[in-house]
Amino acid sequence: MRMQWSIIFGLIFALLIALFAVINVDPVQVNFGFSIVSLPLILVILSCALIGGVIVGSYGIFRQYKQQRKIKSLTAELVKANEKIAELETANTADTMMESTIPGGTTTFN
Repeated sequence: MRMQWSIIFGLIFALLIALFAVINVDPVQVNFGFSIVSLPLILVILSCALIGGVIVGSYGIFRQYKQQRKIKSLTAELVKANEKIAELETANTADTMMESTIPGGTTTFN
C-alpha cells in the first residue's frame, strides 16, 4: 500500500511540475560558468526536475544494492549459526546419552 501512495504522490508532483513549466515559457539566460545560453524556462524547469529524479533514483538503487549485500551476509551468518547450534545440540545429546548409560546405576547432579 505504501508503494501505491508513493506512486500517486509522485504522479501528482510530476503533474504540478509540468503545469508550472507550461505556464513559464519565457526565454531565460542560463549561465553555465563558461557560457551563457538563452533557453525557454520550460526546458530549464523540466531538465532540473529530470536531473533531480535521476539523482534520487540513483541513490535509491545504491541503497537497495547495499541492503541486498547486507541481507546476503546476514543470511550466511545465520546459516553458520544454525549449523553451529545443530552441532552443539548433537554433541549435547550424545553426552547426555553417555551419562545415562554409565554403569553403576544412578547419577547425581549438584
